[in-house]
Amino acid sequence: MDNRPETPLLDTVNLPADLRKIDRDKLRQLADELRTEMIDAVGTTGGHLGSGLGVVELTVAIHYIFNTPEDRLIWDVGHQCYPHKILTGRRDRIRTLRQGGGLSGFTKRSESEYDPFGAAHSSTSISAGIGFAMANRLQDKPGRAIAVIGDGAMSAGMAYEAMNNAEQAGNRLVVILNDNDMSIAPPVGGLSAYLARVVSSGEYLGLRSLASKVAKKMHRRIHSSLGKAEEFTRGMVTGGTLFEELGFYYVGPIDGHNLDHLIPVLENVRDSDQGPVLIHVVTEKGKGYKFAEESADKYHGVSKFDVITGEQKKSKGGPPNYQNVFGETLAKLAETDTRICAITAAMPGGTGVDKFAKAHPERSFDVGIAEQHGVTFAAGLAAQGMRPFAAIYSTFLQRAYDQVVHDVAIQNLPVRFAIDRAGLVGADGATHAGSFDITYLATLPNFVVMAASDEAELAHMTYTAAEYDEGPIAFRYPRGAGTGVEIPEKLQKLEIGKGRIVKEGSKVAILSLGTRLGEALEAAEQLEARGLSTTVADMRFAKPLDTALIEKAMREHEVVLTIEEGAIGGIGAHVLTYASDSGLLDEGLKVRTMRLPDIFQDQDDPKKQYDEAGLNAPHILDTVLAALRHNSAGVEEARA
Repeated sequence: MDNRPETPLLDTVNLPADLRKIDRDKLRQLADELRTEMIDAVGTTGGHLGSGLGVVELTVAIHYIFNTPEDRLIWDVGHQCYPHKILTGRRDRIRTLRQGGGLSGFTKRSESEYDPFGAAHSSTSISAGIGFAMANRLQDKPGRAIAVIGDGAMSAGMAYEAMNNAEQAGNRLVVILNDNDMSIAPPVGGLSAYLARVVSSGEYLGLRSLASKVAKKMHRRIHSSLGKAEEFTRGMVTGGTLFEELGFYYVGPIDGHNLDHLIPVLENVRDSDQGPVLIHVVTEKGKGYKFAEESADKYHGVSKFDVITGEQKKSKGGPPNYQNVFGETLAKLAETDTRICAITAAMPGGTGVDKFAKAHPERSFDVGIAEQHGVTFAAGLAAQGMRPFAAIYSTFLQRAYDQVVHDVAIQNLPVRFAIDRAGLVGADGATHAGSFDITYLATLPNFVVMAASDEAELAHMTYTAAEYDEGPIAFRYPRGAGTGVEIPEKLQKLEIGKGRIVKEGSKVAILSLGTRLGEALEAAEQLEARGLSTTVADMRFAKPLDTALIEKAMREHEVVLTIEEGAIGGIGAHVLTYASDSGLLDEGLKVRTMRLPDIFQDQDDPKKQYDEAGLNAPHILDTVLAALRHNSAGVEEARA
């Protein structure tokens, strides 16, 4: 008798084509193995956990029924794509997730043909899916587009804009609504699963098509009444009326963890000519891992953790995170100022607004994944005399740029923008890097733009913004822990457009904006050791510029260097423009700007990212020495 352990099914699957060879009655075993593999991998690397666990069965079912990659599978946001990556030839690299040189934590076109569309921001999948479906139709190519979108992502207007235009894609578009918050679905059970199978079956669709043709021969009023009656009846039973109004054939809700329910429905939809179709599946975040099931928010995104105990391996002690400093400062200010309110777009914990909401729930607003609405909502609050703080990640505020311009800046409304995740963000990579906010805000009339160099400065800027009623004001700060400086009990209202001299010198001037200040001071020490007296200034403001400080630096120093954690077009560009317009750029002055490179940087440890960007102390030193015309040998000798 052969007592050798049976080879795990997952070991036989490298690509979806291998998955399709497995007997249907063994898919449950495969899903269980896939879930175990994902938990172990994320325990090793950290990353998004709950969302991926919730779509294990759905991932298996989609790849089993549809012919990926010819059928294009598009994951909205993409943070639930880890099971998909394991099944599509990347299992051997899954423990490199979110590491330098490793797999992205999101879908990425350059990584695999099974990632047809990159996504890390929400609510893009249906629009992209329509594009794929229509391209196939126009080129007479086979293949469908399957867009998987969560109920949270459905809160963004872009999803509805797409659905309103989906009808032209016909049966080449399938949208799967992954409802993992029970925000839409009634209880799911055998009856709803049966109904879903019936209404997606060829027999039902054929009968419906025949009835439609017969009805069209009747009087228009009768035809219209019959159509409305069927829609109303199916809507009462399944809840699909809204989606039917938007042009979809609605199927569901069905249990997204029951393969016996999922497989027949997906099969029916695949084989039908009805479309576009929206399949409503209900799943549970963290499914199959009790710690994630019991605390979905805590296990949405995790650091490395012990799979057995569920304990996350977070560093203990140390300085507070910037977002917590902001949230706690704002909550304290709101104790004495009832006009202060806070708005977040589905990121209360990530922005620190949860701290404010706990203290002042009636003045805290989570608008969902709807940054456009959030900004204009804040504008309305400001126009009516409130002091709104819109706390939004830099990379997400990009989604509301027209509202920032049209609804805030042009009307000169005092909306306060707390811009989290400024600069490079480590493991989340290019899609979440706050690279562009200085450039896209400092170019706008009426705006004040600040950048905090440490957590005490962030507290001062929060207070300054609260007290500023002349127009829109923004302050940016990075992800992660602060520097450890003490935050004073009494906060300072900063003078608008005035920086501060941190260190006085006479030969070199380093004008720093944001948290590169520590690196600038370190570089200054090394320059001083070489006999190069160095001034270091914390500019505080990208707009308006401290022109007096700039003029003094350019008139009294041989080298002036600007440094910022942002793309070209930021404070360096504004300083150069001012200096040129003011005639400060004489022949003996050497001005250099240091900023993020003109590339999208992949995920890595933040320090390594800033090394790659050339924005750490050694790079500042080299830039200054090169400006002073030291030859390369002299530079190496000096650094040694």
